[in-house]
Amino acid sequence: MGDSQLGVVVVGAGYWGPNLVRNFNLSEEWNVVAVCDLDLDRAERLALTTRTAVAVTTVEEALALDGVDAVAIATPARTHEGIALAAIAAGKHVLTEKPLAHSVGSGSLMVDAAADADVILMADHTFCFTPAVLKIAEIIAAGDLGDITFIDSVRINHGLVQPDVDVFWDLAPHDLSILDFILPGGLHPEGVAAHGGDPLRLGKACVGYLIMPLANGAIAHVHVNWLSPTKIRQLVVGGSKRTLVWDDLNPTQRVSVYDRGIDFVTVTEDAERAAAQVSYRYGDTWVPALPEKEALSLMVAEFAAAIREHRPARTDGRAGLRVLRVLDATSRSLANGSALVTIDGDRKESLT
Repeated sequence: MGDSQLGVVVVGAGYWGPNLVRNFNLSEEWNVVAVCDLDLDRAERLALTTRTAVAVTTVEEALALDGVDAVAIATPARTHEGIALAAIAAGKHVLTEKPLAHSVGSGSLMVDAAADADVILMADHTFCFTPAVLKIAEIIAAGDLGDITFIDSVRINHGLVQPDVDVFWDLAPHDLSILDFILPGGLHPEGVAAHGGDPLRLGKACVGYLIMPLANGAIAHVHVNWLSPTKIRQLVVGGSKRTLVWDDLNPTQRVSVYDRGIDFVTVTEDAERAAAQVSYRYGDTWVPALPEKEALSLMVAEFAAAIREHRPARTDGRAGLRVLRVLDATSRSLANGSALVTIDGDRKESLT
């Protein structure tokens, strides 16, 4: 492949497709070969923003073009499986908008097909490629926070109520993909309990709270909401050494690391009469410098690097599948009165 550009077809010229086209077009790694959309006029308008892309209306037309190495899918989740499997069968690498698919079964088929064909399957978990999240992952991997004790993630806004999914499937994929990215080994909750509110009587949760017990007694909490009059995007990661806060809406101090904590000192060795003394620790606050780079530009660069280096992308299909399993468990928990739903490490899941 050498130094030549990789050719990509972007399928879907609606909301997200133009963002993908712009970043692929600006990248030295990529050439946009075609824009594919059922609406030819819309596809043509988007294709005109690129160097050489043509407009087509079917995936079959797109895959028949010369110079296509990859397909980027920016269509509704229910369509991802069909498009991805067609592309994989043609030997193309695949990038999908979040979530990876509309169901665990569908996502599993995509992951297995990509593995069998030896092609890259990557989920466009955009937030994972923000400089802030990349830094958070680096800090946690270095052990600067110590053992993770809790995670609290809030994503609320006066947002658009989606016609086909609830607030969990709409907003939580962002938070879940971030947790999967920053936690060593990925997101493997010991259980999932979802609590949803439907004050608008729409037949779906518009306000949601997701609780996930993690290993070693840690716990993760995700709050998503379409109805909040104020916008909050915040992540708090507590560790045994330090606590990290990411405020995505604070342009001057997005990430802060607090050297504060609570230490417990056992004051007697008698197991039956053991007592602990609480010691509060107050230290400095560290604000790491972050580069100003667009997340999508880093994401398309990672897609190219994974293809050229023949390695899994940092947000590969299996990462997308882990997020899908939690979303699926969320739906089952809601259907069972917010019961805790367990997820095993493979594909079999059971209620507790």
